[in-house]
Amino acid sequence: MSGRFCASLAPAPAPRAAPAPQPAPVAPEPPRGASLSEQRLLEAKVRLHRELIEDVDLGTLEVLPPEQRQAQVFEIVSELVQRERLPITAQELTQFAAEILDEMIGLGPLEPLLRDPTISDILINGHECVFVERRGLLEEVPVRFADEAHLLRIVNRIVSAVGRRVDELQPLCDARLPDGSRVNVAVRPIAVDGPLVSIRKFSKKPLGLDRLVDVGALKPQMAELLSTAVAARITTIVSGGTGSGKTTMLNALSAFISDRERLVTIEDAAELQLQQRHVARMETRPPNIEGKGEVRQRELVKNALRMRPERIILGECRGEEAFDMLQAMNTGHEGSMATVHANSPREAVSRLEQMIGMAGLPMSQQSIRAQIASAVRLVVQLQRLSDGTRRVTSIAEITGMEGEVVQLQEIFRFVRTGLGPNGEALGHFAATGVRPRLLNDLRAVGVELPGAYFDPSKPL
Repeated sequence: MSGRFCASLAPAPAPRAAPAPQPAPVAPEPPRGASLSEQRLLEAKVRLHRELIEDVDLGTLEVLPPEQRQAQVFEIVSELVQRERLPITAQELTQFAAEILDEMIGLGPLEPLLRDPTISDILINGHECVFVERRGLLEEVPVRFADEAHLLRIVNRIVSAVGRRVDELQPLCDARLPDGSRVNVAVRPIAVDGPLVSIRKFSKKPLGLDRLVDVGALKPQMAELLSTAVAARITTIVSGGTGSGKTTMLNALSAFISDRERLVTIEDAAELQLQQRHVARMETRPPNIEGKGEVRQRELVKNALRMRPERIILGECRGEEAFDMLQAMNTGHEGSMATVHANSPREAVSRLEQMIGMAGLPMSQQSIRAQIASAVRLVVQLQRLSDGTRRVTSIAEITGMEGEVVQLQEIFRFVRTGLGPNGEALGHFAATGVRPRLLNDLRAVGVELPGAYFDPSKPL
């Protein structure tokens, strides 16, 4: 069976020594409540996968047209089902063949989860425990790997595609999938119970501000203020906790940057999905096995200034690169944007101050705050609420310094009022009554926002 399949893919290879005998594949324990037929299918899949990996030239298989590739694998799987007398339907046979193909050239059990548009996060805690996030809520799914070695093969397939590695010497790794989805991996000895994998999926079509308004993340008046501010080159920081939607918001805001501007993006793992044509993308590089060759965000920010950017977009500001970023924002690169981990606009300013201090420069606290106040104009705060929904909880403007304090004035906020009967977070958006100073900058570019947007007596 396997020999005929190989012959149809490539010329017969030259005689070679027989491979060393390998132990028979052992199928994992069936999940609770699994039937005998389900266990037999799993055993058959593991066995067939081992046979095909040994006999088939995967490089040749990958270059075949998808239809021919599927037909070849379907033929082999059909023969196996007949030989094993497995009691499955035609639909189950097609799915079985697809799973085998995913094992051979894809990401195995992860492929159905990656194709599911309702899943936003995939969280793997060892080879027998997989959770996903749907609509902001976590749930366990009946997806499992044959064993820890199986999961490690999938992990290495992911990280090697972007030129990175993960093993005992380098047990932590950030990577990305071809569609931009972010991947974080931790393996033994860091991960006590087996490999830990977190995949933050990104939709094939990035969410725009209109879509964020539709799902209730913000109100149209807030979206109009943000879109016009970005178009008018108002420097903006997007702040929030992990999983609050910072990158999604940054992608949505970047849609309002003119196509005539040159953008340079800097990230740890490239995940921004900018729609403009003129985008220069850079990402950091970890050190090699000898501890050499590392390229940090700070070096990339410095280099970006020599690339004639009109705006610099920093995927995530988390260290000493904050100083160089603020220098760029203060020297002709207005309209640049970055994301920061913080729980409020005031805390975002404090975090920037701390990160600039990490650069080790002889600067006083007041001069650091003055740099921040002159560089950043707008802070957009996001939060993931208890029911899993994401909201823009505050839009604040930095108006300068008063003494040694950076002055912030909140323009819009999300007011929480409690929990609903099903645990949903209740609340409403409201204007604070403050008319932002950046309205003068908007008028200078021909944009006039209605004063009613900022009237707290009128609902948004």
